[in-house]
Amino acid sequence: MLRRLCAALIAAPLLFAGPALAEDDPSFLSLGGGWWDLIAQDDNQADFRLEYRHGQRFLEIVKPWAGLEVTTAGGVWAGGGLLVDIYLGRRFVITGSTGVGGFYEGDGKDLGSPIEFRSTIEVGYRFDDRSRLSLAFGHLSNAGIGDDNPGTEVLTLYYHLPIDTLFGE
Repeated sequence: MLRRLCAALIAAPLLFAGPALAEDDPSFLSLGGGWWDLIAQDDNQADFRLEYRHGQRFLEIVKPWAGLEVTTAGGVWAGGGLLVDIYLGRRFVITGSTGVGGFYEGDGKDLGSPIEFRSTIEVGYRFDDRSRLSLAFGHLSNAGIGDDNPGTEVLTLYYHLPIDTLFGE
């Protein structure tokens, strides 16, 4: 049930994306921190993320991203994927993203495979300088390619900093 809900939340922005996308979106360096294993709570940990989100779209709505995620138990996920930003007016942004990456469990939860898929939905506020603060709910799962597929959910608070702000462009 939860996997279907996550899939629907990710697919919705892809289905309803349209001209409300901001034309001036920059590339972002995204920093996040959150709560790993939010729902099952059999392996609660802190979760930290560093991502690059490219500003240029293809197919008019889709943007690539790449990221690194680490937990306080030494778990590491590194990968990339695609995202879609949907603007609700000038300030609010809903972002759906999906991706695939390699996973090392460290001393934490065994997700059943070294290959894990990540789907996330986030709601953000866009500031005048185009930076964003957002809250994201995500799911990591091996999509059944492993013998076991416990999956995990992560709640993340992100700050997205425009790359051009870092380098004064």
